[in-house]
Amino acid sequence: MKVVVDQDRCVGNGVCESIAGDLFVVDDDAIARPRHDEIPADRYESALEAVESCPSQALRISE
Repeated sequence: MKVVVDQDRCVGNGVCESIAGDLFVVDDDAIARPRHDEIPADRYESALEAVESCPSQALRISE
C-alpha cells in the first residue's frame, strides 16, 4: 500500500509530517510528499492517522 497526495488540495500545514515524520515531508513548495513508495507494514496505523487527520483531505491510502 502507498499514500497518495492530492497536490491540488494539499496546503502544506504539516499535520501529516508532525504525526508521521518518517513517512511524510513537506517540501519547499509547501506540498506534502511521501518519503517511501510503499508504507512499511509496521507504520500503517501511523499513515492512517495522518490521512484521517489531514485538514484539507489531501491524503489517501491506495493499494
